[in-house]
Amino acid sequence: MSKIKIATAGIGNCASSLLQGIERHKNTPENTIGLLAYDVGGYKPGDIDIVAAFDVDKRKVGKKLKEAIFSQPNCTTVFYDDLPDYPIEVQMGPVLDGVSEHMADYNADNSFVIANLEPCDVVRVLKESGAELLINYLPVGSTKAVEFYANACLEAGVGFINAMPVFIASNKEWAKKFQEKNIPIIGDDVKSQLGATIVHRTLTKLFENRGVVLDRTYQLNFGGNTDFLNMLNRKRLSTKKISKTQSVQSELKTPLADQNIHIGPSDYIPWLKDNKICHIRMEGRGFGGVPLTLDVKLSVEDAPNSGGVMIDAIRCMKLALDRQIGGNLNAISAYSMKSPPVQYTDTTATKMVEEFINGGCSC
Repeated sequence: MSKIKIATAGIGNCASSLLQGIERHKNTPENTIGLLAYDVGGYKPGDIDIVAAFDVDKRKVGKKLKEAIFSQPNCTTVFYDDLPDYPIEVQMGPVLDGVSEHMADYNADNSFVIANLEPCDVVRVLKESGAELLINYLPVGSTKAVEFYANACLEAGVGFINAMPVFIASNKEWAKKFQEKNIPIIGDDVKSQLGATIVHRTLTKLFENRGVVLDRTYQLNFGGNTDFLNMLNRKRLSTKKISKTQSVQSELKTPLADQNIHIGPSDYIPWLKDNKICHIRMEGRGFGGVPLTLDVKLSVEDAPNSGGVMIDAIRCMKLALDRQIGGNLNAISAYSMKSPPVQYTDTTATKMVEEFINGGCSC
């Protein structure tokens, strides 16, 4: 099979874990942890080849990719360091609203330091690199910046995987643009392999399936990476909160009233680094109207938790490109994203993706 040529916007913890995972799976083919399968439609993790990278931090821009993914403020676990000398340098992207002003009030080791350089011509770089798809890993709240990269993909004829909670795939106007150009899109807001949202969704479905009435629930998250520091600016959180909330609400036949559900990032604790701690509480009523409560604590390394899911999304998009399928890829979006264009249960989404891989549907 041919290589899958990808580009990434944002060389943070998620990009670092993705590249580490690709190389680890390439060199340990017997290991399928975190993947739908080692072989997806003939494509293996090692077939993914990064050909372009964009960032705005001076400790990454202009650096070789291998160096950049381990540069500050990245703080995720290094689980595979035997990486190749990627023959590309990180290009300066447009800043726009990608960096919140409050980040300047924090230690540079934990925050962003904007490079004093003019942004590159992203469309030209995408075309010249031969990239087939671009992954958006920009910070939460970067609406203008995300829309810039979405437009760049439309101009360059490149597929778009939107891993962040800015609504592109689930926005009808944006979806129409990709459909009209027959360019595939997957989004929005990547799910983890086993993270706060997937656990909360599964427990919510369990309540429904067992006839327990869910009255109230909350999800609080704590972490120490730049994502949590960025989200201290609550003005940037509106789409993130909507994305996580509607993902859980979609498992209920009758959604909870707004005052009875609270889901969203809670606080930044620097020493946690890329460790994310989630607290979920669910209050309901069982047989006889007798109350019950469920409290769950989940601790995960945040960035690696979505790496395998992204490898699956990349390979499904490559299949769509091979088959000349454009527009929303609803099956893999429902499987891999919190806010897909169409919500399905996780079990149904998994079956749909398997059908898509096997050529049984174009969804």
